[in-house]
Amino acid sequence: MHIGFATDHGGYVLKEPILKALHESGHTVNDFGAYELDPGDDYPDFVIPLAKVVASRQVDRGIAICGSGVGANFAANKIPGVRSALIHESFSAHQGVEDDDMNLLCLGGRVVGVALALEIIQIYLDAHYLRTERFERRLAKVAALESKESIT
Repeated sequence: MHIGFATDHGGYVLKEPILKALHESGHTVNDFGAYELDPGDDYPDFVIPLAKVVASRQVDRGIAICGSGVGANFAANKIPGVRSALIHESFSAHQGVEDDDMNLLCLGGRVVGVALALEIIQIYLDAHYLRTERFERRLAKVAALESKESIT
């Protein structure tokens, strides 16, 4: 799988072990930074470029990490076509993909440790969208919002 990855200073501690695990699992990874630990960096500078390649399907899935995961999630969801969620437990990691076709996972580097982050990421990457009629209907309503069409 082709994965896009981004982190700011708040998620930097998770970067190396996650990238190592992704490479060892055979994934191709595009790293959007941060490339050094800089407490003054800003998550949108890394997350927005990642979100754009997720939306354009240049990568299969995205992973973004900031301190809490909240800011990364906000930024990612501003890009039409991105379905990002902040996940800190395993159920939502697969359910978000299966039911809602989540394509970008956000984590909080100050919330989860390495072991839990790796578990959540593996579950997320192993999950597949189920494409039922009701899930498709729901996603069409979200897509209509992004294109400013009426959803009534």
